[in-house]
Amino acid sequence: MVPFWGFLSAVILSSCVSSWPISDKPIDPPTLGSQLHQLGLKFGWRNFSCSTCKIIFTTLDISLNVDSSQEMVASLVEKACMKLRLAESNVCHQTIQLFKHDVITAWVLSVLRPSEICGLILGKDCGVWDIGSDWNISLPSKPKPPVIPPVPPPPGSPVSRVLFLTDLHWDSEYLPGSPVNCEEPLCCRKPPFQNGLIKDKKKVGAGFWGEYSKCDLPLHTIESLLRHVSSQGPFDRVYWTGDIPAHNVWQQTRADQLNALKTITDLFRKYLGTVPVYPAVGNHESTPVNSFPPPSVHGNESSDWLYHEMSQQWQDWLPPSALETLRTGGFYTVQIGPKLRLVSLNMNFCALENFWLLINYTDPAGQLKWLVDILQEAENQGDKVHIIGHIPPGLCLKSWSWNYYRIVNR
Repeated sequence: MVPFWGFLSAVILSSCVSSWPISDKPIDPPTLGSQLHQLGLKFGWRNFSCSTCKIIFTTLDISLNVDSSQEMVASLVEKACMKLRLAESNVCHQTIQLFKHDVITAWVLSVLRPSEICGLILGKDCGVWDIGSDWNISLPSKPKPPVIPPVPPPPGSPVSRVLFLTDLHWDSEYLPGSPVNCEEPLCCRKPPFQNGLIKDKKKVGAGFWGEYSKCDLPLHTIESLLRHVSSQGPFDRVYWTGDIPAHNVWQQTRADQLNALKTITDLFRKYLGTVPVYPAVGNHESTPVNSFPPPSVHGNESSDWLYHEMSQQWQDWLPPSALETLRTGGFYTVQIGPKLRLVSLNMNFCALENFWLLINYTDPAGQLKWLVDILQEAENQGDKVHIIGHIPPGLCLKSWSWNYYRIVNR
């Protein structure tokens, strides 16, 4: 599911959707640019004049500041989702209800103006869609020191053992024996959390420990995993790169996310004891999923509810200086050994799926500028650095990824 881009597309689709041919199966949403190009050919909106396009989206910009108009837009998007069979009707409804406030708020506060939207739809002669445009992070003026090739340690040198865990995706509603095939994005669940079952006589029910299907993990599997790895130690430290909650992103509440955070963190403490754990923030930690506003967003829309709980749950593992930046932007650095430090980045600030980047996609939260300062300090002190994060830099927005590689190569 791509809720924000679904919102943008459905604003355009709402006038066309009644004539859209219905397929027998739900479709996977393509990328926004490809989707709009195909729709432009089908419905001929590239014949719109630039001025007409800008009038339409200027009116939309103004109307989105009115609650009744927001409900109207949400209703149109929900109808488009159902008509295009992007998901089951209940998933469409719950997704739109969950995402509508944050997405519309991000749109209203965003740098996305009518000329940019019309540039995306009609071409660069009408405006420039520049969310992927280039920007630069300033690098230190100090020259890069000569690269010293690494020398393998001699036999018998001290060994450091690191446990790496990621994407546990605990489903609190997992039910062994439940159907593994369903029309919803997540299966193997208790009713009424799972509907639209697909009958398949060849398939048995979900396994006790989990299932190779559209299913997440039961708690007892995660507990068994941690119990086992605790017996394989000792470990010097644990790198844990996020995605704790399940994939039922159309149903989640903040209470659900915080419960998952606390439950799994408690299991880490129970089985790993005093081994330090260094987490990174995954895109599924928030609700709506991928929703990570920059620190300039305050109040109920901010991520304070999540970062503050993380700082409470992880305070035994992280020093006060790390907890401070964790509370601000979900990233931190820690000295984890002699001449070795760790940096945990919040990679949600580089992800196209984070619709809050419409407000500021140029180094949100100043994280990359902060990284430059941390790496320069490490260089000055002769420290090596481990960098962890949930999303690989190569999957980030082009300019963010380009700046990141400039920084680490420096």
